[in-house]
Amino acid sequence: MNSHQLDNEKKYNKWIVVLAVIIPLVVAILSRVKLQDFGIEVEPLNFLPPIYATINGLTALVLITAVIAIRNKNRKLHERLMKFAIMLSVTFLVMYVAYHMTSDSTKFGGEGFIKYIYFFILATHILLSIVIIPFVLITYVRAITNNIERHKKIAKITFPLWLYVAVTGVVVYLMISPYYV
Repeated sequence: MNSHQLDNEKKYNKWIVVLAVIIPLVVAILSRVKLQDFGIEVEPLNFLPPIYATINGLTALVLITAVIAIRNKNRKLHERLMKFAIMLSVTFLVMYVAYHMTSDSTKFGGEGFIKYIYFFILATHILLSIVIIPFVLITYVRAITNNIERHKKIAKITFPLWLYVAVTGVVVYLMISPYYV
């Protein structure tokens, strides 16, 4: 790695830190804000959960396809797929926030052992969805600054974490969907 690559990478570090803090905070705050509490009449966006669960599933497929593309040395396809995966994740976040700003949270109605499984999956999904943000950003920056060796190194961590978040997003939806009003 040359100093030019490292300097290019360092230019982005402040943004990575800022986004890694701001994105989860904004999502957490806005998800608890109800537009109706401010006198804004809006219909609950109850149609969104299956859509954003589908986006999570599509994200998982795109991530897997991107890994296959790079293993087949198709760097251009890999790059396009990874940008698409990022766009899908941002779209998911926007829809997730919009749903929670217009609708009450759905409570899981399962009982017994399945309840513990659900909450374990949900907790790890939420925790890793926060953790993955800086990993995705750092991995992306290392790619766009052409620091490929460092990109590969962190991508080996980022990929399974991001894939887990995408897949568990679908699992959480499937487990809670019978309890949507």
